[in-house]
Amino acid sequence: MKTPFLVFWLTLILAPALSEVHAQGLDHSAWDKLLKKYVSEEGFVDYKGFQKSRSELDDYLSYLGDNEPASADSRYEQLAFYINLYNAATVQLILDKYPLKSIKDIKNPWGRKRIRLGTDSISLNKIEHSILRNMNEPRIHFAINCASISCPKLLNRAFTAAGMELDLQLVTMDFVNDESRNRLTPEEVYLSAIFKWYRGDFMQKRSLISFLQPYTEVRLRETTGISYLPYDWSLNEK
Repeated sequence: MKTPFLVFWLTLILAPALSEVHAQGLDHSAWDKLLKKYVSEEGFVDYKGFQKSRSELDDYLSYLGDNEPASADSRYEQLAFYINLYNAATVQLILDKYPLKSIKDIKNPWGRKRIRLGTDSISLNKIEHSILRNMNEPRIHFAINCASISCPKLLNRAFTAAGMELDLQLVTMDFVNDESRNRLTPEEVYLSAIFKWYRGDFMQKRSLISFLQPYTEVRLRETTGISYLPYDWSLNEK
């Protein structure tokens, strides 16, 4: 078994257990409970069922709004907070407009300032582009979910500081090797448009091929051609 996939299987075994160990900080168990109840292993969301627990979702987002991380908090605590905030706020947005066929049916879904954080209101764009991307962690692109088929799947448990490294490894390996989102051969890779939109995030003093190689058994070369696949914005509904 090649080294990346040994890590992958260790991740599968250990990540769920470690994710249950909450850091001495924020409690994401309310979000974890909702995800386990309404999101499948494949990342499909039962939005109709989720409506029945809307008050619990709203309470969790209010809790996050009252507990913005401090600059002294660990990097993993901040990553867990903002990834969970992004994903929970996205589900809330879909529920606000449900039923619908795509998040793109909503006017300005990512730019509207509708998420309370302390005394401010911020947008999904603010969380992604001004906060998470500035944390120099390209794997966040496989942890946040835009409620669409071609997006990385919504993990059916909450991110925690304690389980963050293993979960980031897990979601990245899962996405890269998902043939519905990426197709890899030594001669040509057909990639999700995410790799085109955020190319600079993945190519930090390295090539895109160099980023991909640790996550796949396919032996890639620097001369491997790169093409991008169409993006399906259909709702990721169960």
